[in-house]
Amino acid sequence: MKLVKLSAVCVVLVLLLSATTLVNQHTLLSSKAAGNGFAVLELFTSEGCSSCPPADELLARIQKQAGNKPIYLLAYHVDYWDRLGWKDSFSKPEYSKRQYTYSRQFAGQVYTPQLIINGNKEFVGSDESAINDALMSALKIQTSTSLVFQAQTFQTQYAGNTRFNYQVTGEDNTSQLVVALVQKQGMSKVERGENKGRTLSHVQIVRALYNFDRKTEKEGIVTLNLPAPFYTKDWEIIAMLQNPKTGIIHAATRAILTPPMKGT
Repeated sequence: MKLVKLSAVCVVLVLLLSATTLVNQHTLLSSKAAGNGFAVLELFTSEGCSSCPPADELLARIQKQAGNKPIYLLAYHVDYWDRLGWKDSFSKPEYSKRQYTYSRQFAGQVYTPQLIINGNKEFVGSDESAINDALMSALKIQTSTSLVFQAQTFQTQYAGNTRFNYQVTGEDNTSQLVVALVQKQGMSKVERGENKGRTLSHVQIVRALYNFDRKTEKEGIVTLNLPAPFYTKDWEIIAMLQNPKTGIIHAATRAILTPPMKGT
């Protein structure tokens, strides 16, 4: 009887510990951050890589938990896997180039899935614990630079070439303006390669990336070519200030689209 009771107690303790772990993971992003920081998460991934789906799934979980927090998610589908059996329809060579540029500060590391936070820390893209810890630390940092990125005028059905105003506050005079056009959801049925036979779901897919040299300008106007129709339920625009030499991102924001868009 004593052994039975002890076993029962152990089972209860294990269940309680498991439940606590799940609660902590679920509520991690809902805890209040002390600073005015932000977190840009850049995932380098590919449909040709069998290790990437768990990282894509983690990004989707973070997307669901992020809410209105200053968390900006970008999934770059690199092209160096395309020659190994399956061409990822979301891949572009400029995304591979961006990852290779980052590798200069991360001991030459180029792999998938790789996730970089704010341009200065890198992780295996499926390492949930490490990524969540770094994300929350980034939100607690006090920042002195901010960015506003707003469309001058906007028509949902006829997006096309759209002009945006940007405004920078703070002491940032060296950063480029980097703007990503992001498709929020996507799905592919993979017919060859390491993920053959799988249907893969993706979030926050970067479909175009623009770099603008600000020089020392605190404000200005840039033009983006947007797909039409452009609905916020399907797309978003993320703008960043990034030092081209160090790779560090000093500010980030989502574009403000006015007047209010239809179909949102």
